[in-house]
Amino acid sequence: MALAFGAYASFAVSDAFSKLLAGQLDPFEVAFSGGVFGFLILPFIRRSGESYLDIVRPQKWGMWLLRAGCVFAATAASVEAFMLLPMPEALSLMFLMPLFVTILSVLLLKEKVSFWAWLAVVLGFAGVLIVLRPGLRALQWGHLCALIAAFANAGSVIAYRLADKEPTRLSLFGSSLIGPLVGNGLLMGLHAQWPATMTAWVYLFGYGFLAALGQLMMMMATARAPANRVALPQYSQMVWGVALSYLVFRQPLDGWTFVGIIVLMSSGILNWVRQRIRYERMAMKERLARRKARKADKAGQLVS
Repeated sequence: MALAFGAYASFAVSDAFSKLLAGQLDPFEVAFSGGVFGFLILPFIRRSGESYLDIVRPQKWGMWLLRAGCVFAATAASVEAFMLLPMPEALSLMFLMPLFVTILSVLLLKEKVSFWAWLAVVLGFAGVLIVLRPGLRALQWGHLCALIAAFANAGSVIAYRLADKEPTRLSLFGSSLIGPLVGNGLLMGLHAQWPATMTAWVYLFGYGFLAALGQLMMMMATARAPANRVALPQYSQMVWGVALSYLVFRQPLDGWTFVGIIVLMSSGILNWVRQRIRYERMAMKERLARRKARKADKAGQLVS
């Protein structure tokens, strides 16, 4: 849990650095730097016997390319969104990812989704509507970018699920590096420029390094705790977003924005409680099955 909280804090500060670069560098150039710094964590996830060439040698090329495209779209759109919007607004739209994951899992993976899962999704969507209040305020290009980032991240989650048979972690992680490097590298060629000041270099390094550090801590967290526990601290990223928006960017928040954020975070807590109850029931069934198996073995030994 501590690693997960640290990961989401790194992601939030990394997003703040990208926002600080607004007007100084092209969004695609900033997103490209994130892919470059992503190579820093390869030594930490590489297992003995794995080759670094595995990042471009997947078994399922279709899913690898889909993940690469989704991660490229997500990074480029999220950087643009943070440059254009207050951080809480951008994050609230990006937190629609669970809604898109739920819908795509039903349509593509034929998964069954419970009533409580749908309730959490609807509650999260209501929170986003309260934050944005469409019709009462103008929606901008940045809002569409944040929505694209949420949908692209959901697509990458589905692609990971479909490609869970990849033999190496480097193959899974490779697409999240190559996608942003190639996609953003091609697009930034039209407007790329050398950072003009040392401050811009510091912001660029902070964005890329903290994004890579967040990915490393998240991978370490998922290796030590169940996925439902690691997912809960995601909403601490919103707290960081609110704090950074007020303290660094001097963007005050109105009362309705706070109400929407509370509703949005409540949907995440509801989803976490649902997942916890589900896993506890599954664990209880497994324990009962093992007890029955042991009793059956003892009975068989007595009879023999």
